[in-house]
Parts: sequence; C-alpha cells; structure tokens
Amino acid sequence: MRLCQSFVLFFVLFSQAVVANDKSIQIEKMASNLGVVWGMDFVDSDRIIFTQRGGKAGLLDVSDHRVIWLSGVAEVHAQNQGGLLDVAVPPDYAETGWLYFTYSKPELIQARTTLARAKLKNNALTDWQDLLVSDSASLRNIHFGSRIAFDGKGHVFFSIGDRGVRSNAQDLTNHAGSILRLNMDGSVPRDNPFVDHAQALDEIWSYGHRNPQGLFYDMKTDRLWEVEHGPRGGDEINLIEKGRNYGWPVVSQGLEYFSDFAVGVKHKAGMQEPIKVYIPSIAPSDLQVYDGEEFKSWQGDLLTGALKLQHLNHIVLNAQQRPVKENRYLQPLNQRLRSLAIDKEGRIYIGTDSGNIYRLTHSNKH
Repeated sequence: MRLCQSFVLFFVLFSQAVVANDKSIQIEKMASNLGVVWGMDFVDSDRIIFTQRGGKAGLLDVSDHRVIWLSGVAEVHAQNQGGLLDVAVPPDYAETGWLYFTYSKPELIQARTTLARAKLKNNALTDWQDLLVSDSASLRNIHFGSRIAFDGKGHVFFSIGDRGVRSNAQDLTNHAGSILRLNMDGSVPRDNPFVDHAQALDEIWSYGHRNPQGLFYDMKTDRLWEVEHGPRGGDEINLIEKGRNYGWPVVSQGLEYFSDFAVGVKHKAGMQEPIKVYIPSIAPSDLQVYDGEEFKSWQGDLLTGALKLQHLNHIVLNAQQRPVKENRYLQPLNQRLRSLAIDKEGRIYIGTDSGNIYRLTHSNKH
C-alpha cells in the first residue's frame, strides 16, 4: 500500500507542476560579475557573505550594492564541480564570530570535501580551521556536495556527494554519499547513529545519497530537509532521519545516462522513500524553508533553485509537511539558480551561475 501511495503522490505532484505568474514577483539585480555564486548567507541585516566557486569570498552590502572581496580563503581545488562551496552563518554567530564553509581541499591529483570555519575581521577571513577533511577522495571532479545546516542545538550538518563512485554511497567506511553531523567545534556527538560501529565512520548521520546540493534544518518543526541530484531523472527531496539509508544507487527513480535502463530498483524495503521526485530532472541546488512576511502565502513552504531547468522551484506543503503543489518561477531570467538566502523581512536573494545576485519582493505582499 505504501508503494502505491508513493507512486500516486509523485504522479499528482508532477502533473501539478505549473509555471507561475512572474508578474507577482519584482526582481532587482543587486550585483553582477561575481563568478558562480555557490553559497551565501546574511552576516547581519545589511551584508551578505557569498562564495565564488573559483575560490573567492565576498561581502555584498544590500543597502548600496557594494561588493568587497575578502582575503584569507584557503586554497581550493577549483576543477569542474569542485571549488569553494557553501558558506553558512550559525545561530550563535553573534557570540562566537565563527562562519562555516565547505570546499574541495586539493591533494596532489584529487580532492576531498572539507568543512571549515573562520572569523570575519575587517575585510579578511582569519583563524581558518579545517574541522573535518572528509574521507571522500576521488579522481573524479564531481559530486562534492555540499551544503551546511545547523539545528540550533550545538550541531552542524553538511552533505557530501558520492564523488562519482556509486558504491561509495552504500559504504559506511567512507564519508562520500552521506550527510554528516558534528558538534560546532568539529568533534563527533556521542549520539550519532554509527558511533562505536567498527565498520562505519562516526560522523555519518545518513547515507545512500547521490549528490546533495540542498540542506536545511527547520528549527520550527525539527526537520532536516535535503534535495539531491538524480541521474537522468530522479532528483529527490528527502526528510533526513538519523541513521537511515536513502537508497542510492540500489534505489533510484532515474535512468542511466547512456541508455533508458533504470538505475537499480524503484523501491526496496529498509530504504527511505523520497518525499518528492522530479522527472525530468530540474537539477536542484540550494534549499530553504520559507520564513517571512514578504510572501505570506509561502510560509513554511520549500524553495529550491533549478540549474538545468533554470527556475525557482516552490513546493507547497500541507499541515502534515507533505508536498501538495509545485510552482515554477523566473524562467525568463534564463540563468542557473545556484544559491538562496532570505532576510528578516522575508525578501529572497538568489545567486546564479552567471555571476548575479538578485533580490525578489512581492508586488502585493499577500
């Protein structure tokens, strides 16, 4: 019965995906010529810190549109999908001053997804610390992940893709294809699901992921949301639970790139079902649970950027936190939407692969 319900839910959601009326959204370009804007977050009410995948970090003042580039960034492996990836401002930033980053740390001819932190002083990043250089080395420059989320309870989560080696995602002796959970100082929480398991790494929170490029902890509902790339079709939105296996590559709703053969099976006992599947792929990027007054009717809904299909993807959730409708905005921009941030008023900021940052406001604020 559960498999039947999942199929029906997917069919309904896919059939209800609509191109929404962009006239309700006002778009303002805040900055341009920034490179691939991979991650961004607010350090205060007026300033966004953002990452450029090529290896630079900057501050954007949203009041006067001025951009300041920061010194002190670690060397990154800026090849293909690798480089300087996410940046996130934790809930305790005002007290600690730490900013968190993920990046591809270079090693001879390969790289590892790495979680780091640093402090902002004047126009420089100082006290750079690598908190975890993950066991995710690969000769392939793809599927690094990697987004950061905080639960407000002293923990940081970050995601890592399978690094182009599918079997990694089912192998708990490496970090690839997993979501990791650490204490804010990089140590391992004792209640992580695989602590003291001889054949599993202590940092792993969930596994069986292909390439998670969206991660958001909703502190109002205590839910960790994730969005990941499928192969040809089969992008997924998942609710992440402690110790669970999300199936890749044993389970997938997508097809091989070289043929119309399925990747694995559609369902398998013991492996988590996605909350939503995209067929065809939209190539999802950053993920946010909307919270704000600017778009009141979106309160608590999911937002993700789309790289391949180049739109802002809006998932309407019901009271049970299940998706019931999908809207697609901003197709006329013709840009790959890579990163998202929301200010205290609920205005939405979008970074693109074309090097732009936009601000979205609602024409009627309803």
